Amino acid sequence: MQNSIPSWSNVMRTLLRADFTTQWRNRRAAIIMLITPVIILFSWKSLVAKLGGSYVLSTCITIGLMGIGLMGYSNSIARDRDKGIFQRLRVAPIYPVSIMSSRLLVQWVMILLSTSIVFFAGAKFDHINLTPAAYALGFIAALVGGTVYLGLGQAIVGLIKNAETVNSTTRLVYFVFILVGIFADLGALGQELDNAVKWSPYGTVKQMLNASLQPSLWNQQTSIALLVTLGYALVFSTLGIKRFTWK
Repeated sequence: MQNSIPSWSNVMRTLLRADFTTQWRNRRAAIIMLITPVIILFSWKSLVAKLGGSYVLSTCITIGLMGIGLMGYSNSIARDRDKGIFQRLRVAPIYPVSIMSSRLLVQWVMILLSTSIVFFAGAKFDHINLTPAAYALGFIAALVGGTVYLGLGQAIVGLIKNAETVNSTTRLVYFVFILVGIFADLGALGQELDNAVKWSPYGTVKQMLNASLQPSLWNQQTSIALLVTLGYALVFSTLGIKRFTWK
């Protein structure tokens, strides 16, 4: 008797339907993550003329990416693992990579949605209008930058087993990144700390986003920031995958 093994497409369709349903049921948390960068965008309206529209947009998008990767993805993974959902999925005749791919696809959709909302709010209320090429590059840069924070969230879940501790840790890292990053952008931390933040995950993602929204400003330093960003994503993801446990 031949075993009935579902095809990869059917598995992904089922997993995506379940994951999007779960995302919709947790829509209050998702809405908070989506509106946080917009609130910052509104509060920084007076800085658009001083610092430039691309600077403000890149900062808000970076903060949105951090929220999705740290507050959204890692906490959902830790919560589902604590409930035994992953352990039950592992019993099914599906590959583990399918389970995680579905989760990541949902988060990448959230990244595109968050970036779109920031672009729309910037154009509608702050009159920040970019070229079509800048918008396209901005979406690509957001996906690359978002992968860094998804990898960091995966690393936190891999290193920390308790769901409550994961929640506390991601909140701490999130707020530290925001506060230190903003103070460094304003030059309030001193030259040495400013340089350190510039090449941190916050700084490299923001550099890449800022240059993507102004393609004419892309230079060698931006290319280095892109490579460093990809390096962060690789290191965080590798660490998180190796240390991750399903139960």
